[in-house]
Amino acid sequence: MSFKPILAACAAAIVFSAPSYADTIMIQDAYARSATATAKTGAAFMSIMNHGAEDDRLIAVSSPVAKLVQLHTHLENNMGVMKMVHVEDGFDLPVGGLLMLERGGNHVMMMGLTQPFEQGETIPVTLTFEKAGEITVDVVIDRDRKAGLGAGHSHSD
Repeated sequence: MSFKPILAACAAAIVFSAPSYADTIMIQDAYARSATATAKTGAAFMSIMNHGAEDDRLIAVSSPVAKLVQLHTHLENNMGVMKMVHVEDGFDLPVGGLLMLERGGNHVMMMGLTQPFEQGETIPVTLTFEKAGEITVDVVIDRDRKAGLGAGHSHSD
């Protein structure tokens, strides 16, 4: 007796019975950049829209192109200086809402890059949502994009 058909049927039942949230999240204008092709840090930016029926939250991010990947934002300290900080709780994404990951604000920070960021190449970035689960996006490297043109970012401009 072969268990392969039974296991396949069980797996299909689990997959198709679980709610599908990934189709409720739309990600647009995803790009990444580093100061130079050989920099050890980089960042990714994009717009994320929630077309689902309930609020969600971006809670984590990962990519094989960096040793450490985190959700970051910029906060002003008591001296009036902007400082980049890790956002451990992630970012809210309400129903009908738009989350902008952009220069000078919320963004994906990649530290300890394991490969150069070559202009025009793509890298995989996996976004983890509280309800929608994991969504992997192919993010194009665009080191030439200027701030304010779509989603954006500045670390070492």
